[in-house]
Amino acid sequence: MSHPLLDADTLVRSAQAAIDTEAQAIAALHDRIDASFLRACHLMFDCPGRVVVSGMGKSGHIARKIAATLASTGTPAFFVHPGEASHGDLGMITQKDVLLALSHSGETDELLMILPAIKRQGIPLIAMSGNACSSLARLADVHLDTSVPAEACPLGLAPTSSTTAALVMGDALAVALLEARGFTDEDFARSHPAGALGRQLLLKISDVMHTGEQIPAVGPDMSLSETLVEMTRKGLGMTAIIDAGRRLLGVFTDGDLRRAIDDDDIDLRATPVIRLMTPNPKTITADKLAAEAAQLMEAHKIHALLVVDDEKRVVGALNIHDLLRARVV
Repeated sequence: MSHPLLDADTLVRSAQAAIDTEAQAIAALHDRIDASFLRACHLMFDCPGRVVVSGMGKSGHIARKIAATLASTGTPAFFVHPGEASHGDLGMITQKDVLLALSHSGETDELLMILPAIKRQGIPLIAMSGNACSSLARLADVHLDTSVPAEACPLGLAPTSSTTAALVMGDALAVALLEARGFTDEDFARSHPAGALGRQLLLKISDVMHTGEQIPAVGPDMSLSETLVEMTRKGLGMTAIIDAGRRLLGVFTDGDLRRAIDDDDIDLRATPVIRLMTPNPKTITADKLAAEAAQLMEAHKIHALLVVDDEKRVVGALNIHDLLRARVV
């Protein structure tokens, strides 16, 4: 038998009420982007060291996320646990840093305990709390008000709206600083080299192409059978046709083979490959992004590319499977 409190209508009303309460908390932040917010941005922007973010409990979880967001958007930052700070980790904070401290009440003992050492070193303190009259707010150089009308928790106990408001305020700082620094998608990719964006923006053709003996290549006078041996051995579904200086003359692909087989006037054994190749094929240079190769292949409905230098000499080759393995597509 289903529990009466698990009634569908009751669950939906509770969930929607929580969302509405948190949405109101976020909306209340809009008018708090004021002189204090600007002062906080200036302190963090001008910081010659790093932004150290700290908080206990649920505020600590939010502080970790804010530190991670700042770090990945151009503002060097890291999290320090206030409890560990008073047992030695204060040594991680230098006079070049800025401390961003989170506490909804503004009276968190572990944070207040480390503030005398912070103030002694002259480290700027930005407080983010829901109480402008709290000890933390009074000691801060800048106070960011993240007070909320109500917690989404119907008991008013579990941090819900208050942690959401703090997280959004942290995101607002990160985004404002990102734009102030002129942070670009390429900058983002450099701090996310393992992510999809990092692969798209940082991976070059030279990182994925086949080189040296792995490049399928034959001379213009090679027979079709010799050409097929080279294609099979290299496994890229095509081969370059090159002159004595390795300059590209054309390409012979699986598609060219099918067309040659369908042409009854072609002697497959005696015809040199130069008469069967596709001249002026699509190529790319080694310094281009791998993502550009994917776009070129898609646009022209081809599955492989030859890589050439400025003199049209063949220096590499790749196909769609190389891009798939590199997770570019």
